Amino acid sequence: MDLQLQIDQDRCTGCGMCVDDCPYAILQMMNEQPCVDEEKADQCIRCQHCLAICPTGALSVFGISPDDSIDLHNNLPTPMQVETLLRGRRSVRRYSSRPLSQATIQKLLTVAGNAPTGVNNRQFLFTLVEDQAVMEQIRQQTIAGIRKQAEAEQLPQGLEFFAGIIRAWDSGNDILFRKAPHMLIISSPKNGPSPEADCYIALTYFEIMAASMGVGTLWDGLAKWAFTSILPETPAKLGIPDDHMLGYVMLFGKPAVKYHRTVQRDTVGIRKVTAF
Repeated sequence: MDLQLQIDQDRCTGCGMCVDDCPYAILQMMNEQPCVDEEKADQCIRCQHCLAICPTGALSVFGISPDDSIDLHNNLPTPMQVETLLRGRRSVRRYSSRPLSQATIQKLLTVAGNAPTGVNNRQFLFTLVEDQAVMEQIRQQTIAGIRKQAEAEQLPQGLEFFAGIIRAWDSGNDILFRKAPHMLIISSPKNGPSPEADCYIALTYFEIMAASMGVGTLWDGLAKWAFTSILPETPAKLGIPDDHMLGYVMLFGKPAVKYHRTVQRDTVGIRKVTAF
């Protein structure tokens, strides 16, 4: 693998931090500057730790310039700001019908794409429903499919309560999709090192970034059950690859509700291991 490693000799101090932090010891010091151990180059997982840790921005890899990265110095939120964001995010079940801009959606997806994955494989796939007409088609066809099984009393064991979701729909209450303008389905190859965890982590990144931008989200476990257990043909209709596992479904859009304070739930289950 060609790492395209380049060292700005005017910036490099020979500190060796990039070498020490390389997870697979692919970099080594030679003549007081880092270089690639060619025998190990193919083990590189493209994590870019070397680029991120260089204090002077002397190292470039894969054609990526450190000058195009965001400088962390004085740019990180305070612990109180992070706490407020984490405590203040809410599961949004009331949405404006007005769609988000493409720029907003792209920003959310790009940031979420930076989520960590097992061995930095970065193979998860975001399947986005952006268009409101398509979203409505999915709503109508999913409800019709569930209705057919409910009327025939063929709902999977444990999911018989979906008959109640149909009754709610008929009375004007969209419990399944909450009339959200957008939907995101995340999937990952089944044979990956950690497909389930990769999906959850990436959606968490998406959700937290969304909360910071005033975008509402909802982890939609009901939709996941509908797509995987009741109507298993749905992932293929959505274009999700056959070799992927569907990780989860998330609704999102502009909230039609505003929350003014955090909730208070500080009771946490903790068990300290004092011996092993």
